[in-house]
Amino acid sequence: MYHFCAYALKIILSVFGKVKVYQKENADLSGGFVIACTHTGWVDILWLGVCMLPTKIHYMAKKELFQSRFLRWLMEKLNAFPVDRENPGPSAIKIPRRLLKEGKVVGIFPSGTRTSEEVPLKRGAITIASYAKVPIVPVAYQGPNNFKDLFKRMKPQIIFGEPIYLSEQLPPKQGMEAMMKQLEKSLISLQKQLQDRK
Repeated sequence: MYHFCAYALKIILSVFGKVKVYQKENADLSGGFVIACTHTGWVDILWLGVCMLPTKIHYMAKKELFQSRFLRWLMEKLNAFPVDRENPGPSAIKIPRRLLKEGKVVGIFPSGTRTSEEVPLKRGAITIASYAKVPIVPVAYQGPNNFKDLFKRMKPQIIFGEPIYLSEQLPPKQGMEAMMKQLEKSLISLQKQLQDRK
């Protein structure tokens, strides 16, 4: 179901313009890892999934998207799992840790909201990656953000940054802080690189 939907989306989205993908080799990793992508609308989720094919992404998604029977069925078929962003419980860590241990890719939007402004990153991606002992691949997207934007012929761009690893030289808490700062710095740099390519 995932691959069928993803390849169908690839065909549909290509009608509106071909995505430019840069430095995808940074995501050619063995084993599980976390993808931390900038988030400005629902279109970036689709393009990210398409760009990673045939690799599947398991997305963390807000629990509100699972409230109706149809949406819950669809989200589950697309390998998404619910998270209560206001009161995250043990499953917020348990499920992605299990997926990463199985060598799968977990997609997280660390800003936690759809915005074009720079916002402080939430700690979910860092916490999950550090507990699972896997790298984070930072990704930036620029282009259409919603259905209306698709008709404006805005050129979608995605750029993959170098993997970020938890330092083994620092105590866990300090290592996570350093990882957070590195992720923030990398995402800002990647966004600037996309701006410069326009």
